[in-house]
Amino acid sequence: MFDNLTVTKLGFYVYALVNPLTNKVFYIGKGIDNRVFAHKQEVLENKSEINSLKKTEIKEILDKKLDIQHLIIRHGLTEKEAFLVEATLIDYHNFNLNKLTNEVSGHDSSFYGIKTTDELIRQYNAPKLENLLHNVVIININRQYAKVKNSNNAIYAATKESWVINKNRINELEYALSEFQGIIIGVFKINNWYAAATENNKINRRWGFDGEDAPKEIKDIYLNKSIAHVKKKGAANPIRYNI
Repeated sequence: MFDNLTVTKLGFYVYALVNPLTNKVFYIGKGIDNRVFAHKQEVLENKSEINSLKKTEIKEILDKKLDIQHLIIRHGLTEKEAFLVEATLIDYHNFNLNKLTNEVSGHDSSFYGIKTTDELIRQYNAPKLENLLHNVVIININRQYAKVKNSNNAIYAATKESWVINKNRINELEYALSEFQGIIIGVFKINNWYAAATENNKINRRWGFDGEDAPKEIKDIYLNKSIAHVKKKGAANPIRYNI
């Protein structure tokens, strides 16, 4: 733990946790005082929640009685500066290196995070989607599509499965709209739905669909339109049926 003098000098900081088994960073965070040391204690106190909290990597380290390496990447920051540095590092790491165990992306990453030049042009020029003229499901594919750019096949693969969707609604849905960072980047005609199997081959509440590119007249209505104006900040559900 930091002593009192060090704490007074640190200010806000951005830190990384390193797995001694791989020597790779597995978590990046923003902190103040002794926040950097909190993860180990949280796992020790909440072992029953390790899997749901995606902290199995920390559990493996602790089971082998190894110490997590703590790195302070930048310190002496304001809170706003720390948010920016943290978000930048998380976005870069997830895009170009190994996937981090962070539960969420960095602060404001959906708007200011890594994008191609075409995506930036689209972001600042996309007209608002004001009305849905068909029975559609809008599926957020931020996580599934983040590492693959500008491929319609990749968009379809990221959109088609597997989602928790009300079974009573699926038969009325005509089209699936793929939403990435607030913009509709794919429009697919839904041909049929199927129950998605889990890893142990048990059927759960998740569904996938077989589909194809929607007709041009349908794509012209929805493609490259923005729904950022109706998204609630921090909303976790990737599925929506209205705007």
